[in-house]
Amino acid sequence: MDATPPPLNTAATQLMDFAHALKLPAIPADVLDRARWCLLDGLGCGLFGSAQDWSRIMFEEMSAEKSQGPCTVFGRRETLPAAPAALCNGTAIHGFELDDVFAGALVHPGTVIIPAALAAAEAANASGADLLRGIVAGYESIARLSLALGTGPSERGFHKTSVVGPVAAAIAAGVILKLTREQIACATGLACSTGSGVKSFAAGHGGGMVKRMHAGRAAESGVRVAQLAARGFTGPASAIDGRMGLLPTFAGDGAAPEQLRRGLGETWALRDIWIKVFPTCGWIQGPAQILLKLRGKGPIEAKNVKKVVIGTSAFAVKHNNNYSPTDTMEAQYSLPYCAALSLVGDPRDPGAYALDAIDNPVVRELAQRVELKVDPESDSVYPRQVGSRIQLHLANGEVLEDGTLNPHGSPADPCSDAEVISKFNTLAALSPVPCDAAGIVRGVRALETLKSVRELTALMRL
Repeated sequence: MDATPPPLNTAATQLMDFAHALKLPAIPADVLDRARWCLLDGLGCGLFGSAQDWSRIMFEEMSAEKSQGPCTVFGRRETLPAAPAALCNGTAIHGFELDDVFAGALVHPGTVIIPAALAAAEAANASGADLLRGIVAGYESIARLSLALGTGPSERGFHKTSVVGPVAAAIAAGVILKLTREQIACATGLACSTGSGVKSFAAGHGGGMVKRMHAGRAAESGVRVAQLAARGFTGPASAIDGRMGLLPTFAGDGAAPEQLRRGLGETWALRDIWIKVFPTCGWIQGPAQILLKLRGKGPIEAKNVKKVVIGTSAFAVKHNNNYSPTDTMEAQYSLPYCAALSLVGDPRDPGAYALDAIDNPVVRELAQRVELKVDPESDSVYPRQVGSRIQLHLANGEVLEDGTLNPHGSPADPCSDAEVISKFNTLAALSPVPCDAAGIVRGVRALETLKSVRELTALMRL
């Protein structure tokens, strides 16, 4: 008879143990506050994103299956089962490049964790406290998994949010569904086989809608495998950092599994979350802010601009250099387009990235006068910080210059509570279905007191 193998004690199992045992009293007050504001920001992004074509198509496809369930879909009155609801909501939150970022790990946590946790909580009729606990566990997991994966996979073309997202979503959902420690290990083992996603959307030939779906599929996978594990479906406990696991397979020698457990319970990912100000790629937030400052109180005429020189990381110079975007996705990732828009228009306006708007001849012509170069200081701190230095050369010979290593919204210069609420209110007002924005804010503030998460989600579909 074979001997029973000893229990695993790896960096991955320690992360899972930490998440499974996590209790609200052990979480610092400021971390809980950040979790609440990240939830509110994610809800706002989802309510707005649900109005986009990709969200409409995704919902029509999921609802065509005629499955019944209790879970909210942003911008809809109809409800769905947990996994398809997470798919729709993740697609909506990631639907317009407004969702939060963990810059040092090159990952979007909220767009995966919020929909997965919310769907699991609604399906189980869980309390607000359980939802909050799952969000904290999920954010911690996705950040650490992405750090452990390193930057290599991203540089080779993998979208890390959709690679590690299913695993972190499974942990968040498993915590909320009150899975046993063994069931969470099985869920993560299953989730590791669902991680995928390539960044062909940034290749410069039309981004399409696929990036929006990456987050939705990750959230859906995490919820689905957690539900399967609850029914007894098993998976390999070593699938994260074991032989042929997620980390060695995607990252090879660049994997850093110690990141999974380093400082557990002492350093918290939620303290390093970046809430976006503009609906663009994170690397463009700084240049947009600087150019708005340099231009003065309002837009300037394109004829008054000789050229714009943007110094930033080598990564951004290589991957955000599209001078002729053909769709919304490409425009939101284009440094030249967004720089020109920041001078003659409003980079905060989602409508400025619509298909008809990106053909504006004034913006397109000015974008050709944007020069990109590697700034040594910005490159040296990437990706932990996202720096840029801008020179605005005016036609009259004047040169205006400014720079930052920490755009507003990033951890070093965070948005205030009032700014997060204002952003939410603005986005929620654009939801296809009316919602009680003020009530949602109150519910998020008092999340721990809610006996059922459904008290909060009911306010999203009046």
